[in-house]
Amino acid sequence: MIELSERHRLVTLISMVQTRYAREIDDGNSTSWPDFFVDDCFYKVTTADNYAANLEAGLIWLDSKNMLRDRILSLLEANVYERHSYRHLLSQPHVTDVEGDELDSETSFMVARITREGPTDLFATGRYIDRYRVTADDAKLVKRIVVLDSNYIDTLLGFPL
Repeated sequence: MIELSERHRLVTLISMVQTRYAREIDDGNSTSWPDFFVDDCFYKVTTADNYAANLEAGLIWLDSKNMLRDRILSLLEANVYERHSYRHLLSQPHVTDVEGDELDSETSFMVARITREGPTDLFATGRYIDRYRVTADDAKLVKRIVVLDSNYIDTLLGFPL
């Protein structure tokens, strides 16, 4: 069992990292998105039903920082899509486990998609199930599983959530 002050420090650290993560995506700077992860990271987007059933396949499945970079590069240079941006709203992270320099946490999110010539829509809701590697003043994602509440997946699910 970790002390309350240490748990508070970890929650504050993860909250700060989460805020920077969302801000980078929301500000359109997705090229820096892979920098939030360790080199041998894992990123998956799945539905709540698939997660509850422990089904491995994901809507997005990336298992290294290089795959994250490739995804962003293809989105920025090869794909054609309607110009839009995101706005994340995050809950406070809940630290569920601490093992040495790694910790597990869960954070709820809501993401709005803003189209320049159209409406602002609720794009996705769900939770991040994360494993972080923590240093004295920073934390990097080892694993992020994005669990979407709905089975309905928008066709513009391309940029990171």
